[in-house]
Amino acid sequence: MDSAIPNKSQPRSLSAIVVMGVSGCGKSSVAEACARSLGWTLHEGDAYHSPASIAKMRAGIPLDDADRAGWLDRLAGLLSNPANGGVVLTCSALRRRYRDRLRAACPALGFVFLELDYDAALARVQARPGHFFSPTLVADQFATLESPRGEPAVLALDALRPVADLAASAVEWVGVSGAHPATNPTLPVLGDAE
Repeated sequence: MDSAIPNKSQPRSLSAIVVMGVSGCGKSSVAEACARSLGWTLHEGDAYHSPASIAKMRAGIPLDDADRAGWLDRLAGLLSNPANGGVVLTCSALRRRYRDRLRAACPALGFVFLELDYDAALARVQARPGHFFSPTLVADQFATLESPRGEPAVLALDALRPVADLAASAVEWVGVSGAHPATNPTLPVLGDAE
């Protein structure tokens, strides 16, 4: 069930959003559609993993907090100075402390949480040709996931909805939150890993 999770500390105006969730939820597709609609810069979070982390994931070895620390620092750097009116970032953001690290870099940050169940995520990851993320890691992502429900500036959406519908809901939510979408829908995708 979709829901904008209200919180009195929600920023009046968002300058960035993180499209988040487990692998296979559709982060890249939804984020790309949001960035185009908003005219914001898109950063593909997977492109900022270290080579060692990518090698671990290819081998089916889960990342730990130490592996993710430098990655989260790089992503926080992208959010700390939103360019061209705003930033859309893809990031699993599985734990509260990871989201809080990103919030510290950009207080006017919202999260679009794409929810789906294990079976749907596994099927999607298995169907992705050429991606470095091993399907054996999907269960680990669900074990690591701490739901963002109840946190400030979170929109939870059913990831099984069509991408265009998900993006439209997210863009509408950003507008409701006070952001002003830019008129140029052709900004570059930065850090595209695929």
